[in-house]
Amino acid sequence: MSSTLSSAPADQLLIAVAQLNPVAGDIAGNVRRVREARALAGGQGAELLVFPELFLSGGLPKDRAPDVVAACRGAVEELARETGEDGPALLIGAPWDEGGRLHNAVLLLDGGAVAASRFKVELTDGGERDVFTPGPMPGPMAFRGVRLGVPVGDDIAAPDVAECLMETGAEILLVPSASLYHRDAQDARLNRVVARVVESGLPLAFVNGLGGQGEAVFDGGSFVLNADRALAVQLPNFQERVRITRWERWADGWRCEEGARAPLLAGDEADYAAGVLGLRDQVEKRGARGALLALSADRDSALAAVMAVDALGPARVRAVALSFDAAAAETFTEAAALAGALGVRVDRVPLDPAVAALEALLAPLAGPAEADAAAALASGVRGALLTALAERLGARVVTPGGTLRQLDATRRHALAALRNRWKPAGALGPDGQVIPERLLAWSDAEPAGADDVPSA
Repeated sequence: MSSTLSSAPADQLLIAVAQLNPVAGDIAGNVRRVREARALAGGQGAELLVFPELFLSGGLPKDRAPDVVAACRGAVEELARETGEDGPALLIGAPWDEGGRLHNAVLLLDGGAVAASRFKVELTDGGERDVFTPGPMPGPMAFRGVRLGVPVGDDIAAPDVAECLMETGAEILLVPSASLYHRDAQDARLNRVVARVVESGLPLAFVNGLGGQGEAVFDGGSFVLNADRALAVQLPNFQERVRITRWERWADGWRCEEGARAPLLAGDEADYAAGVLGLRDQVEKRGARGALLALSADRDSALAAVMAVDALGPARVRAVALSFDAAAAETFTEAAALAGALGVRVDRVPLDPAVAALEALLAPLAGPAEADAAAALASGVRGALLTALAERLGARVVTPGGTLRQLDATRRHALAALRNRWKPAGALGPDGQVIPERLLAWSDAEPAGADDVPSA
């Protein structure tokens, strides 16, 4: 049986970090992930298993979502009962109703019960303030003779919460977070965390969320810093991990034993990996069978296709070449060559008959179309056809505008060139050059953003 809370001081502590990818609203599925991680960590002797912020709900519950909140409460109570058996305690994030106020909470489940709870103080403008009530300044949680300070997410961004925890006796800071990916995000996090470690004099474990939610991507990269700011443990970014960290109490406080320090993707490589992870989760978390895209002979279309294959594998990517111009045959030949290199099925669909039929309907009402109007009509037909085909195939439409929305022309060119010599761990596409060199021709006179593509 697991030990219950105790005031007797511990000299060693095994804390497991669960950097995992939840699904928004899939409480039952997220509970399964918790149980799997708990079994894995328990097999390695972990005493406590820490999850990212709002792991059980898979993110922010929109409009307070009473069904999600109730399901999370039931899941917490069920998981808490399971901690009365062998295995580690859980420190897990969930929306939590306390006295009619909904909080972004972190709950300590141990000894068969909800042993303690802490509520996020510093709510962000990204919808949190519309959903949650800020919590009071927290004190440490007592866990088997150790006082754990638990700043939640952005509570670590300012000094107040960490200072309060230090002054009330915290010995280790554990930070469940859901920090979004952006270029150089890890450096920004590390700078914030180092400031709190310096101010408090306490070691800190930062447990970050992972995965795509809509257009947002969380990149993981969880880590542990000792009180002297030395990096003790570093988890990879863009990959799931359950990692044991080993802690020992010294005369001057707790220290984490040096463990694995994974190299992190940065710059263009991180941008590409974020795109692949986000695209994969857009498809899989919405229950789609695969991806559908309009493939043409241009760089952005090629890059979107390669990302889709890296994310899902060629068998789950379907391409159509939607032609409406005199160069249609040549365009299809180039698109088909790219699809063949990727192992993707591509079908040619001429739009001329549909555009002509619509023009015949419109002409009596508005007269003959100008050239620009005909092109706009073809664009509308293209979008409608993709949507209808995706519904029949059970697929999600992938467009360069959706996949590459945050990137200007210079960055998109850099990613296309990068992919010909490198791909991220776990990518399912082919090795080597996959984007034709012709599409990588680049003029110094081309302004960044000149060929920006529309949003999906």
